[in-house]
Amino acid sequence: MNSQAPILIVGAGFTGAVLARELVEKGGLSCVVIDSRDHVAGNCHTARGDTGVLEHVYGPHIFNTNFTDVVSYLSHWSEWVPHVNRVKAVNHRGVFSLPINLHTINQFFGKTFSPAEAQAFVATLGDRTIGEPANFEEQALKFVGRELYETFLRGYTIKQWGTDPRELPASILRRLPVRFDYNDNYYKTSYQAMPRDGYTPIVERLLDHPNISVKLGTEFEPPASSEFAHVFYSGAIDAYFGHRFGRLGYRTIFFEKYEGEGNVLGNAVINYTDETHPFTRQHEHKHFSPWETHERSIVFREFSKATETGDIPFYPMRLAADKSLYDQYASLAGDLGNVTFVGRLGTYRYLDMDQVIGEALDTSAAWLTAFKQGSALPVFSIPREK
Repeated sequence: MNSQAPILIVGAGFTGAVLARELVEKGGLSCVVIDSRDHVAGNCHTARGDTGVLEHVYGPHIFNTNFTDVVSYLSHWSEWVPHVNRVKAVNHRGVFSLPINLHTINQFFGKTFSPAEAQAFVATLGDRTIGEPANFEEQALKFVGRELYETFLRGYTIKQWGTDPRELPASILRRLPVRFDYNDNYYKTSYQAMPRDGYTPIVERLLDHPNISVKLGTEFEPPASSEFAHVFYSGAIDAYFGHRFGRLGYRTIFFEKYEGEGNVLGNAVINYTDETHPFTRQHEHKHFSPWETHERSIVFREFSKATETGDIPFYPMRLAADKSLYDQYASLAGDLGNVTFVGRLGTYRYLDMDQVIGEALDTSAAWLTAFKQGSALPVFSIPREK
């Protein structure tokens, strides 16, 4: 390795920005950050359109975490405003609160259950013939029964993942999606907030350093790796290797945008949980910044589809065939020596924003330690599980 050459970081999202800042400040290195898009912040990019509303250009990003070190780190780069995400569900039965909670249960079944009564009642709904759930549908049926599953989970899952829930692993539905109290906070994390000025200014500040050079609208070509001391690659791992063994499965999302006057939806996020609506959800972006006042409004209708050439991959499918394919690419990655694969696409895992930032912090620290000791450098980012 040429220790005098700069580090190349592919991707100017949170992963790349945090890595770059840590490497130049704590390692005394210089970094070149490239991105194929014409802006920084990746899928967290925020901007103001004609309405003046701060838009989450690639869909809602609501920061929430239990990682205190990530909260401390981000507090240096932005003012944060507490924000509670209260999601509603629209379906053929009406409008309900999500996640399914005591209010949802009482409203849906026309009851006035106490928490204990609701928990006992839902226990009777579950399919007791299912032992170890083999797929998403069985996981849901075992825990909440057919009526709640088909009203709140089945249609949304089909639209989101483009496949029958019986083809999806049970792990997608990690835990019982029901609360037996009136808590309608979508998240269970201890810290939830939004950056007052949006996410893009945070990334711009992270990248604002004399030893960091940013080149936007720049595609990465693997042969360029030889010009740098090391490469941190946050793009799709199968794309790095030219899809040699085939393409990993991803879902992407796209939006139909429309403007309105005043308060259009009455809420930041509304999910449409059955298949009568082709979109998965709508989000009204002025509600992500309620400290601002705007006469006009903008709403995104969100759709999901399989990723095709030219699409931005959002959600890794991680079906059995995908995992087998990924293992082949991971084996190739281990032979490179001068590349570390990072972020959601580089490691083919679904990561929340706080995990992305936490892993960038952990990976930069581990990489710098190995670099200074002359030991083997990390091939993949250091996982941070929630």
